Formats: sequence, C-alpha cells, structure tokens
Amino acid sequence: MFSELPICAYLQERLSSQKFINPTPVQAATIPPALEGKDILATAQTGTGKTLAFLLPIMQRLLAQQSDGVAALVLVPTRELAMQIVAQYDRLRGRRLLPAAQIVGGLSENAQIQSLRAGANLVVATPGRLEDLIDRRLVHLNKIKVLVLDEADRMLDMGFIDAIRRIVAPLPKQRQTMLFSATLDASVAHLVHDYLRHPLRVELGSVSRPVSSVKLQAFEVANDQKLALLEWLLASESGRTLVFARTKRGTERLAQKLQRGGWAASMIHGNRSQSQRTAALTDFQRGRTRLLIATDVASRGIHVDDIAHVINYDLPQVAEDFIHRVGRTGRAGAEGKASTFFSHQDRHELSQLERTLSIRMERMQISDDLAREERVKPVDTSAYTAKLVAPGSRMVTLPGEVLQRYV
Repeated sequence: MFSELPICAYLQERLSSQKFINPTPVQAATIPPALEGKDILATAQTGTGKTLAFLLPIMQRLLAQQSDGVAALVLVPTRELAMQIVAQYDRLRGRRLLPAAQIVGGLSENAQIQSLRAGANLVVATPGRLEDLIDRRLVHLNKIKVLVLDEADRMLDMGFIDAIRRIVAPLPKQRQTMLFSATLDASVAHLVHDYLRHPLRVELGSVSRPVSSVKLQAFEVANDQKLALLEWLLASESGRTLVFARTKRGTERLAQKLQRGGWAASMIHGNRSQSQRTAALTDFQRGRTRLLIATDVASRGIHVDDIAHVINYDLPQVAEDFIHRVGRTGRAGAEGKASTFFSHQDRHELSQLERTLSIRMERMQISDDLAREERVKPVDTSAYTAKLVAPGSRMVTLPGEVLQRYV
C-alpha cells in the first residue's frame, strides 16, 4: 500500500483523496530509492504506472526544498504524454504545490511563458519547444535538481537525440536523473552512460512482449473485407475500442467510412491540430465516442482507462509498435483483447512479428461469405449470426451476439 511507502503525510493524504491505494510493482520498486535521491533506470511494460513512479518523488522533493525557479524537468516525446503527466500532477498537487509549466508545440506559447513567469517549479516539456524557449532565454534551468527522461526510446526514435544533448549539457551536474523506457536498446544505453550515475536498475517483467492479461488474436482477411470484419467486431461487444491504421491518410479514410456507416468515431494522427487531437481524446475518454482511429502517434503515452479492445487494422511497421499499441489495453492488471488483421500476403510478416516477440496469436479464420453479408450497423445486432470459425473447432451459439467463442 502507498501508506507503507516513505511518502510524506501531505502526499499520503492527497493519494488517499484520489483513491490511490496500492502501488503498482514498478511504483513500489522505484519510489523508495528515488526518494533517497538515487538515479533510476527503469524499464517496464507500458501501462504499469511509470508516471506516478517519478512524479511522487519529485513532488516530495518540491515540498521539502522550496525553490524560486525550475527545480524539476521531465522531457517527453509527445504533447499528449506531457498533457497526461501534467494532469496526473494536478490531481495530486493540492494547494501546497505550484502548477507545472507544460512546454509543448501546438499550444499557446504565451500561456506557457506565463506559467514559467508565475514561478513553476516543475516543467514537463517536449525537446523541440523547450529548446526554442531556452535559446530565447525565456526559461532557465540552472537550478535543476531532478531530470526525468520519460519514454526515452521513443524520443530517440523521433530524432530528438541532438536536442536532448543540447538541453541536458548545461544542467547542474549534481542532480538526480531518472530514465524510464519501454525498451533498452543501444541508443538508450548511450544516454544511460552519459547521464546516469550508478543508477538503480528496475526491470519488471518482459518489456519485449505484451502483458499476459491481453488476449491476442489474428484474423486473416482480404483487404476489401477488412471494413466488414471491423464492423462485425464492433457490433459484437461494448466498451472502448482503439483502432490503429498505418498511415495518416488511411486513418482519415477509415474514420470517414465508419462515420458514414453510423459509428461514433474520432481520429488522431500527426496532421491533426492539437485542438483536434485533444477533442478526439476527450470525447473518447468521456465516452462520447467509443471508437478512436489512430496512427502510432497514439500508441505511446496515451492513457485512457478501460480500453477493452485494440485492433490492428494494419500491421505495425516494427515489432516495438505492436507492443505499444497492445499496451493501451489490459492496463494495471485489467483484462484486454488485441486483434490483428493480416492478408494472405502478410503471413510471413505476421510470423516474423510473432518470432521477434516470442508470442503466438490465436488464428481466427473468416468464412468465405463474410464479404457477401450485409454490413452490420451499430443498431439491433441480435439478428446477425457469426461467420467466424477457428480451424478444427466447433461453434457455440451465443444468442444475440455476432462473434462465437470456441471450445
């Protein structure tokens, strides 16, 4: 329980008021040494609570050591992740901690500068916008006590390595550094060598395969049947569904087709404005839409509670993207489902993905007449009969449902 961790009474009270009772394994392993000021190198599967693992030690330090400038810096790869971290911080800070400064592209620069001038002690930033403000001498980081590199592998994938080095180089050498990453490849290892001092290594579970609470299944389907199959799946269940397409244009086309078919769907991709992306996420989080179509911009750092189903409408380009897509469901011990569509031509690519991740997806074959069926609309699904069968299985009829379970 959080009450058993060496956290000050004020934060214990704030945690209790927000119904945080039991820490996740990564939080239980990370928070005590982080509170002692040790450098942390943590790798864990997505959805394991890494944000709170570094926020609580930062907040306790800010409460104990009042500062008249920026004392803690969290670097992240995307605006959405920055917004999620700041929202988590706002839930817990109460009246004794100042608001954080959120420094990201795509949002009002004036508001961000004003938050710095108001005396923010915590900055959560993407490297590009932060470096711009540093160059213009609008933010000063000479009093940094804690540096966090969150989703470090993703920042490197996005080409931020040079910006990170320019930002970190002038920071005080006497500081605590915490690096959180879903994977630890050679490029991340360079950051560890350069910026962490005798770090405590926290590694929980495999970071190269999905969590065990997610059911993995794969459907071989012709490209012209994919939309029909998606509608069958959507009609068969309730709950939030996150659908991944490979390209921005593909995301647009799919979302528009679903909307024309009567489905309440929102979308996120790199060409959408920040206000559009925020609105789409808000609608999805609050249940105004149960369906979100996205490119891999949403596969990391987007934390939406109770996503029941992740659907890979298109195969991911690399195995790591599969891990992060699937990691949007089955979070914090909950059960989830991940379905992957692949064509006959994609068989080798799917097999290679499974070998790389040491996983096996349950094959769910589709009957030949699925394409000839009238598409299911999101109303009155009880009249439809399933057309999905697993090889060597017999079907169990489930009245009123579209899909079948297998025995």
